[in-house]
Amino acid sequence: MKVILLENLRKIGSIGEIIDVKRGFARNYLISKKKALYASKENIKEVEKIKSALGKKDLEKKKEAKQIFEKINNKIFSVKKLSTENDELYGSVKPTEISKIILENIKIDINPSLIQLTNEIKALGTFKVKINLHSEIEAEISINVVKAESVN
Repeated sequence: MKVILLENLRKIGSIGEIIDVKRGFARNYLISKKKALYASKENIKEVEKIKSALGKKDLEKKKEAKQIFEKINNKIFSVKKLSTENDELYGSVKPTEISKIILENIKIDINPSLIQLTNEIKALGTFKVKINLHSEIEAEISINVVKAESVN
């Protein structure tokens, strides 16, 4: 299915580009999240008209992403979790929890879908986490998982 991109998307394409994607990906993700339009003749003409406005909006998003990048890149955030005797966690640290930790510590709200765990965090220690702030900007933070003494 052919769609026209309304945003720059990493590994997919840039604004105004007409790409061929699977129908489910187009319907369930790109079109539902307003990241693309069906590539009809009317939509192609419409996107050509508003391409500069979309470019400006993308630049603003990029500038905002750069500011967040400056504040969080290479920072270390600690989280206390209950663990077994051999330092394995009961459960794991999820992107939603990482998002809450960042919000509590430096008052920046990051959507959990932007947070990419390299490996699942299921033990005590320090783990690297990537955050996709923009199609061209990716921050890296460290999550330090420490032992919580008891249930609060």
